[in-house]
Amino acid sequence: MSDAAGDISKLSFEDALKQLDTIVRELEQGNVPLERSIEMYERGDALRKHCDTLLKSAEAKVEKIQLGQNGEATDTTALDPQ
Repeated sequence: MSDAAGDISKLSFEDALKQLDTIVRELEQGNVPLERSIEMYERGDALRKHCDTLLKSAEAKVEKIQLGQNGEATDTTALDPQ
């Protein structure tokens, strides 16, 4: 794992998404030299994959809440991963 990949793996979803948004904006402006564009694209792809992994992990943790007759939560059931 490269330093950049290790750096990305420690980012929260929100921080990774902010960095990805910044990269997209800069690339869309078209003022970035080719070599730098390639580096930014590669980092953006790694950030996207990291965000996807974090989202899938969050989905796996989501629980269905079962409500009782009084409308209060009585039990939780893990969300099916499929």
